[in-house]
Amino acid sequence: MNAKKTSSKINPKITIENLVKHFDGKIVLKGINLTVEAGQSLCIIGTSGCGKSVTLKCLLGLVTPTSGSIKVDGVEMVGQTRSQREAALKKFGMTFQFGALFDSLPIWQNIMFRPLQQGAVTRQAAREEAHHIATQLGLRADVIDQFPAELSGGMQKRVALGRAIADKPEILLFDEPTSGLDPITGGVIDNLILDAVKRLGATALTISHDMASVRRIADVVAMIHEGRIIWCGPASKMHASGVPEVDQFVHGHPEGPLTTKKTVNAQKAKA
Repeated sequence: MNAKKTSSKINPKITIENLVKHFDGKIVLKGINLTVEAGQSLCIIGTSGCGKSVTLKCLLGLVTPTSGSIKVDGVEMVGQTRSQREAALKKFGMTFQFGALFDSLPIWQNIMFRPLQQGAVTRQAAREEAHHIATQLGLRADVIDQFPAELSGGMQKRVALGRAIADKPEILLFDEPTSGLDPITGGVIDNLILDAVKRLGATALTISHDMASVRRIADVVAMIHEGRIIWCGPASKMHASGVPEVDQFVHGHPEGPLTTKKTVNAQKAKA
């Protein structure tokens, strides 16, 4: 299934410039620069602890950058008031790595959680819309009355995607969307993501370690290493990036600069 888009490169949807973040004296982000065009699907890859999640948290306002700029549709996000940020975040829909569904709520209320909280829809209309969304995601009609604990991991991922798209956001953020899934179920989730992005005409930003998933859903790939983006380009070219760290990560080689540096650092820590 191929629903990837070609971006216009006229008006960037997301622009991140010189993003720096310190935690207790440790520099986690060392000047991230990234542009996501409208309608584009960009995946950020990198080893654990490289700064992927912190970048996403800065974008969402969950973490305040030490310095730098984050713009959405040309509007600066850093330094916004709470009300300004809440208004800006209405453009976003997100799935979290572990689903983050509300265990005490039935599936239909999970899917329609934000519209219900905002008072934008009646409970009857919300239930009907949840049924429609669930059907689009390949879930049985009776699932909407069940609770998250009654569903498999793959079905929970579908519900999380349904919640992300329920109020038709302009930007979709995916944090390890296929984490914990078998390859077949992961492929199904990827196809659902592609379909949702295409149907909404949305811009997508994904964090993933799953290279099979990245190959399926990404137009553009950026790799963060030690707090910096060391390569960014078309997904079709990431297998021949010419950057040793990228090549090792993309091809999954056990030996290379990424593991060599980890070994050296571990030896230094023991010394």
